[in-house]
Amino acid sequence: MSAHTHENLHIPRGPLLGGVALICATLLTVATVRLSGVDISSESRAPVMAERMLQFVDRADGSIEVREGTRVVRTIPTGQENFVRGALRALARERRLAQVGPQPPFRLTAHADGRLTLSDPSTGRRVDLESFGPGNSALFARLLVTADDTQAAAR
Repeated sequence: MSAHTHENLHIPRGPLLGGVALICATLLTVATVRLSGVDISSESRAPVMAERMLQFVDRADGSIEVREGTRVVRTIPTGQENFVRGALRALARERRLAQVGPQPPFRLTAHADGRLTLSDPSTGRRVDLESFGPGNSALFARLLVTADDTQAAAR
């Protein structure tokens, strides 16, 4: 058994210099963006078209009650709208980590550019719902329309 020493280690100069150049270019790009003040967030700057503050309350039968204040907006039956359930689970996990209870409402916002977001003001987390496709985001978009809105449109 022979002992390997650092003298036997040979790293080709080209790839090593390429790696160093890539790291330097990445750091320079990040520093330039940070210092220039350019906003690279995915948050929509388009005007808000509709917004609701909603609570999602788990019921004993497995359904989810959607409330705005003290008023029940709708009930999601057990086993339905799994995307809604998954998005809420992700935000609820963040609340548990931040030691925030289920009481504060979530903000559901529709923007003029077509973006639909579900955000949690208590943790600062946000889910861009349109990224999950039109079918999934439509499940949340329905929560922006109330029975009162539907009746007013019919008049």
